Amino acid sequence: MTFEEFTQEAQALGFATVVARDWPPLEEVAEHTHPFAVHALVTQGEMWLSANGTTEHLVAGQRFALAANQPHTERYGATGATYWVGRKEA
Repeated sequence: MTFEEFTQEAQALGFATVVARDWPPLEEVAEHTHPFAVHALVTQGEMWLSANGTTEHLVAGQRFALAANQPHTERYGATGATYWVGRKEA
């Protein structure tokens, strides 16, 4: 899938803003929230996403979603990670 295809898919689902996010190796992001819902596709590297008492290990080709204002943490692998993310304001 290309970034353009992902953008079309996300926008068709109501995620008006679509961006590419790059994270450095071994970055850890403490618990936080976003004022928007998330629809994302990991395109490089790996990450661990913890929310609702569970942790997902995500690698290139896998997707994840978060509701607006959902508390979560993020941890990135030895090579960092890139994901494309659609955002839908709450």
